[in-house]
Amino acid sequence: MTSADQTTSAWDADAFRASVQSTLDDFVDAQALRLAELGPDADLLVTAARQALSGGKRFRAAFCYWGFRAAHEEEYDEQRLLRAAAALEILHASALVHDDFMDASDTRRGRPATHRAFEQTHRESGWGGDPEQYGAAAAILLGDLLLSWADELLRSCGFDEAQVLDALGYFDTTRSEVIAGQFLDVSVQARRASDVEAAMTVLRYKSAKYSVERPLHIGAALAGASPEVFAALSDFGLPLGEAFQLRDDLLGVFGDPEVTGKPAGDDLVEGKRTVLVALTLEHAPEERAAHLDERLGTQLDAAEVDTLRAIIEESGAHARVESMIDELTSRCLGALDAAPVTVSARAVLRDLAAAATQRAL
Repeated sequence: MTSADQTTSAWDADAFRASVQSTLDDFVDAQALRLAELGPDADLLVTAARQALSGGKRFRAAFCYWGFRAAHEEEYDEQRLLRAAAALEILHASALVHDDFMDASDTRRGRPATHRAFEQTHRESGWGGDPEQYGAAAAILLGDLLLSWADELLRSCGFDEAQVLDALGYFDTTRSEVIAGQFLDVSVQARRASDVEAAMTVLRYKSAKYSVERPLHIGAALAGASPEVFAALSDFGLPLGEAFQLRDDLLGVFGDPEVTGKPAGDDLVEGKRTVLVALTLEHAPEERAAHLDERLGTQLDAAEVDTLRAIIEESGAHARVESMIDELTSRCLGALDAAPVTVSARAVLRDLAAAATQRAL
């Protein structure tokens, strides 16, 4: 590995996020024109789509972009690649809209969750029927629409048909994995199951693969990457995706609401059976573990959230998850050092690994 591989990249992450947002805005503008003849109700849906697609860290777009750049050193069309990368953000927005409804979340990024926003519109407008049912229907339909748009943007990104077809194969796999992973998560919570192995499986398929590994694969497919590059990107991307989600799980319990845009201890209120919770139930004293198990997924005041956080800390689960993040990050960086990728991609992927695992949001 050359000394250049060890340096921090000169990639402008803020400029990239702005370019992705611009690409998404242009795409939604075109969809708004297509749906304009449906009238003001379509406007409500498009406005909600704009909100769902605004902001965020844009990790999935970045991993798609650099999956392509990892295998491609020649000239390329930047706008085509941005459109392909932005499709991953539409998929992510779809998953979040559905996820917030299934988890009965009230907020997303400091704003009302989609189903809650539509409930509020119903109430303020004095419409008939059940506002909650209207919000649920609207969120399901918006999530479905975004899922359709993600496919459309990738198919129309502008790369050669053969390249797009290869990328769509990985995109199909991504969508199947994340939906099945989401159902596994729902089922685990319904059974109140809390073993580490099951929690890791949920984490891997609900988030880790679709957040890092599969976006890398989609970008690499657009570049016509070799099997060796795909294998190397998996060796890097899967442990990084797992570390990324483990950090997210810690933030869901210990994150600052002013930074995360979510209430304190939100994952505890939602009853998420994460690796963090499974480790706590495995290692906490029986009485303390039983208290956590009983209170998960119930309405919790600030004092009760603090109590459950203390149980997690005392069990050593917080420290164990931090150690898992460190080990997975070390593994992914070791794989990256040996990967047959471009020098520029290696530097940026190293920076992205740090950003994904050492974050407060």
